[in-house]
Amino acid sequence: MKYKLASDTWDQEEIWAIHRVIASGRYTMGEEVKKFEKQFAEFFGTNHAVMTNSGSSANLISIAALALNPEYKNKGNIIVPAVSWSTTYFPVHQWGYTLRFVDVDPYTFNIDVDKVEAAIDEDTAAIFTVNLLGNSSDLPGLKMLCDKYNITLLEDNCESLGASAEFNLKCGSVGEMGTFSFFFSHHMQTMEGGMVLTNDGTTAEYLKSLRAHGWIRDMEEGSSLYEKSGDPFEDSFKFILPGYCVRPLEMSGAIGQEQLKKWPNMMVGRRANAVHAKEAFGKIKGMRLQREYGESSWFGFGIVLEEHLKGRRKEVINILTENEVETRPIVAGNFMKNPVIDRLNWDSVGTFEATDDLHENGFFIGNDSIDLKQEINMVADIIGNIK
Repeated sequence: MKYKLASDTWDQEEIWAIHRVIASGRYTMGEEVKKFEKQFAEFFGTNHAVMTNSGSSANLISIAALALNPEYKNKGNIIVPAVSWSTTYFPVHQWGYTLRFVDVDPYTFNIDVDKVEAAIDEDTAAIFTVNLLGNSSDLPGLKMLCDKYNITLLEDNCESLGASAEFNLKCGSVGEMGTFSFFFSHHMQTMEGGMVLTNDGTTAEYLKSLRAHGWIRDMEEGSSLYEKSGDPFEDSFKFILPGYCVRPLEMSGAIGQEQLKKWPNMMVGRRANAVHAKEAFGKIKGMRLQREYGESSWFGFGIVLEEHLKGRRKEVINILTENEVETRPIVAGNFMKNPVIDRLNWDSVGTFEATDDLHENGFFIGNDSIDLKQEINMVADIIGNIK
C-alpha cells in the first residue's frame, strides 16, 4: 500500500527492552509491567493504572469491576454510543446490563450529549462513552449529567490516547475508569496490550484481582477489598472474585516504557499531519472530515461522503483501493445493524440519523507520527477528481 493505516513505531530501544526481559528469565507479568503502570499513571495524573493483555480485556474487567463492587449500581442499563468497536458492548451484556444505544454527533462522531439525558432513567447505572478515532467526547457535559443523576462515567479511550477535552481534561482520566489499547495500529504499540486508569484504590484492587484469575496475590497489603493472611502459602491460591486470565507479558510492559518516552514526539507528528489534512480536505467538495473537539490525538482521519458523493461509498473505496490507499469503516458503523445484536440485551432511545449516515457514507484512512503530507494530498486529489 502507498498509504497504510499504520506503521511500526519501534526501533532499537524496543528491541533492547525485549532482550532485557529475556535476560531476566521472567516473562509473565512482573516488575516491568509494574514500572510501566506507575509511569503511565503518573503521565496521566491518576492514582492507579492496571495493565492487561488488550484494550478489549481492559473494557471487560472495567465492566466486571462495576458489576461486582457494591459501591456502584450492579444492574440496569448502561448508555452507550451507537458507533464503537464490538468489545465496548460485549462486556456490558455479559455482566447482565442492558445496552442502551444513543445517537452520535454527526460531526465529532461521539455520543450526542444533548440526546443522552433523555435516555437516563432510574435504572441507568452508567454512561460508557467512547472517544472515537482520537477525538474526545464532551467529557465535561457527560460528567455533569453523571453528577446530576448519581451515575458512573466510564471512558473507552482505546483509540484516543493523548486526546483532551475542554479545560485540558485528559481523555481516559475523567471517568471512574478509562481504558486504553496498545495494539499495533494504535497510538502506542506493545504487541498486544491495554490499560485501565482509575483514581479509586478499591476499584484498582478489583481490577488487579479480575485480570489474574480472581486471586488476591497482586493486591496491596491492607486492601479494603480483602485482607491477606500474611502467609505466602495461604495467600498464593486464594480466590475472591470470578476473574479471568488477561495479564500482560513482561515484554509488553518493557516495550510500553520505551513507547511512553517517545509519545510526546509521536503526538507532534500526528497533529502536524492533522493540520495539513484539515487544510487539504477542507477544499474538497463531497466530503467532510471528523470535527475536532478539544484536542484530538488523530487516530486516523474520519471522512463522511456528502453532496454528490453521498451514497457512493463503495465506488469511492474501490478507487482508493486501486490507488493503494488502505481504508476501514468508521469502526463498526451502526452497531445495531451487526448480526450479533440478536444475541445481546439492548434497547435504544431516539433516532439515529447521524449514526446511519456514518454507517452508510463514512470511512477512515490512517494517521501516523511520520510525515504523511504527500499521502494526504494524494487522497485529496483522488476524491476531488471523482465527479
